[in-house]
Amino acid sequence: MSPDPARPQEGARHLTPARVLDVDPLLEDPTTRIVVCCGSGGVGKTTTAAALGLRAAERGRKVVVLTIDPARRLAQSMGIDSLDNTPRRVKGVDDSAGGELHAMMLDMKRTFDEIVEAHADPERAAAILGNPFYQSLSAGFAGTQEYMAMEKLGQLRARDEWDLIVVDTPPSRSALDFLDAPKRLGSFLDGKLIRVLLAPAKVGGRAGMKFLNVGMSMMTGVLGKVLGGQFLKDVQTFVAAMDSMFGGFRTRADATYKLLQAPGTAFLVVAAPERDALREAAYFVERLAAEDMPLAGLVLNRVHGSGADRLSAERALAAAENLEDPRIVDQDGGKAGVRNSPDTYGSSDSSDASPDVAPGTSPEESEGPEETAERSVDQLAAGLLRLHADRMHLLAREQRTRDRFTARHPEVAVTEVAALPGDVHDLAGLRDIGVRLATGRPELPETGA
Repeated sequence: MSPDPARPQEGARHLTPARVLDVDPLLEDPTTRIVVCCGSGGVGKTTTAAALGLRAAERGRKVVVLTIDPARRLAQSMGIDSLDNTPRRVKGVDDSAGGELHAMMLDMKRTFDEIVEAHADPERAAAILGNPFYQSLSAGFAGTQEYMAMEKLGQLRARDEWDLIVVDTPPSRSALDFLDAPKRLGSFLDGKLIRVLLAPAKVGGRAGMKFLNVGMSMMTGVLGKVLGGQFLKDVQTFVAAMDSMFGGFRTRADATYKLLQAPGTAFLVVAAPERDALREAAYFVERLAAEDMPLAGLVLNRVHGSGADRLSAERALAAAENLEDPRIVDQDGGKAGVRNSPDTYGSSDSSDASPDVAPGTSPEESEGPEETAERSVDQLAAGLLRLHADRMHLLAREQRTRDRFTARHPEVAVTEVAALPGDVHDLAGLRDIGVRLATGRPELPETGA
């Protein structure tokens, strides 16, 4: 009977998926213009995006990496003091193939300010930028960050300055919130409150004032009590100033959304080989399919491997127990054979018992230097065997979670990246991650001199 492919096989180093994600052809393809890394928090999206950008640049493409991660890890790993809303060229990149690497971090408020300045006359722009409600909205209104990420992506693509844009998605509760940004913006702009606040300005003249005094008196009275009269006035002033720009927001958002659906875009879902992370990854895969977004594959990050996986956890534990207490496992010859004899323990007539052991003294206390050293080596070996058993149990658990995902989504190509002993903090580390992304092997690759 052939083994069930859905069951992890003992000793398997890593999953051999139905489809293997080949990263290099994706990065080298001139038709690939945008790569979007998405996934739940804490799975390594920022590092993955940076490593992909570096690998693409060193293979001849002019790349910009857009991160929304405020932790500034990307700047540190690229040797840059800080990142801001302007792409900055990364030094130390191998440009022998003609490529370049630039990096930037989304400044949500500055991006919003740039939109206002670009699409409003100076007088109106100054009124908007100085409006208290706008300042609150641009600094942290729910959904603003995701929408501004879409705006910045659209700006970068429209400039046509880079061959490839790599996007690290916002660290939000749902990593696909930025896909909903255009719809949420449209709902906000078309909402009843906005229409009511815009109505006086649209009607104009005495009719408008009459509408404001009669039709809005109850509405503004209630809102004034809840929100405060000055706040409501700030909102009305903001809405009136922004009225001419609302259509442009919606148009650009829709255009960027279509850009994400275009053939030149590739989504990479990043996950760790853990149950919750792969459950989120499955949700992302299904959501992208529902939105007609082009999915390139899954990056399975922080996968553990072992160079000694032929030794099973069960055999390792048995060997450890044998070293710790030789009585419980049969051994061949030597002292073990004597120790395993039923007469060894509990009998004063045993020929192996040491006549020099004083009554009330434990065997350990009576051991000589050689016996003590041998026992220390046995204890160390037993500890290492137990650590190996734990490692093999971890590998088996990761294997099961990967098998569940691939059984549910066999159409998704997968590449695996080994877990590293520490954080990536420089270009060399990012370059190493890029190699692992391209090889798709969880075990540590050998590095040349």
